[in-house]
Parts: sequence; structure tokens; C-alpha cells
Amino acid sequence: MKSKIITIAGTLGSGKSSAAKRVAAELGYTHFSSGDLFRAMAAERGISVEEINIKAEAEQEIDHAVDERLRELSKGSELVFDSRTAFHWMPNSFRVFLNLDPHVAAERIYIHIQEEGRASQVGESVEAIYASTIARRASELKRYKALYNLDISDLSPFDLVIDTEKNSLDAVVEAILKNYRAWLERD
Repeated sequence: MKSKIITIAGTLGSGKSSAAKRVAAELGYTHFSSGDLFRAMAAERGISVEEINIKAEAEQEIDHAVDERLRELSKGSELVFDSRTAFHWMPNSFRVFLNLDPHVAAERIYIHIQEEGRASQVGESVEAIYASTIARRASELKRYKALYNLDISDLSPFDLVIDTEKNSLDAVVEAILKNYRAWLERD
């Protein structure tokens, strides 16, 4: 049975949070970001988001806390999640994956940090952000495989995959909304 839940996963810097916030606002749904929760947990510990990713490899309770919150929230309706694993916990959701080349992602993240800042994440250069992005992705691939036997690089579970390098935020949001509405109408 389909739910009125959209889960948006994707590569680092692909625009998951921006797209999820806009989609939620357009639909009048509630938005939740596991990345924001992860960054808040890092800030509480006085460490960077990269450092908490490495800690999470040894301290499984970090991921379990985030995932438990996702499972609690998934009991609701009219929700939009941006999360690497929400699609796994909510198989009846409309599942979206946003893809972006890591070099382009590093440039976008760097600009975002310079213009707006980012909780528990710094970036002195695009190259440093690229290196930390690659390390963070490797850490996440390893953790989710060990925790849940989940390969977050496998795109087969997703209803929609969008390359955000080739599509503006407006185009991404429009594509998600169009495909989500069509998905709801299908049996």
C-alpha cells in the first residue's frame, strides 16, 4: 500500500535538503532531515560531521538513534524525508535518488559553507571538501552495509533518479512533484 511519504536519498551535496524542503512546502507536507539530525549530534559532541561519521563506524548507537527517529516518524503521513536510509525503512514511500558527481558536489558544498555556513562542517578549500566527501561516502557505504546489509549505492529500489548537475533545483522539484502525483494515481 502506498503512503503519502516521499523519501529523498542521494549523494553528498546533491541537493537533498533543498529539494525536500521545497517539495514539502509545495505539498503542505512536513519535512525531516536526517542530515540535520546527524549534524546536530556532531555539534552536541563538539566534533565535525566527518568525525561523527567515522565514530559511527564503531559506535552503532549513533546510526540506530537516527534510524529509530526515522521509523517513529514513518508512522505518520504527508511527510518528506531527506535521508540516505529512509527509503529502506519506508518501502511504501515514493523513493527518489538525487545523483551528483563528487567534484561538483564539493564545489557546491564549499560555496554553501562560505555563504551560509553549515553546522559541524568546515571547508577551507574545494579540494579539502572533496577529500572529506569521498571519505564520508566510503564511511557511509561501509556502515550501512555492516548495519543493515544495505548498499546505498544501489539505485534499483528508487522510483525516480535525477542527476542534479544537469537539472536546476526548480526542475528537480518539478520532476519530483510530477512523478509523485503520477505514482499516487497508479494502482
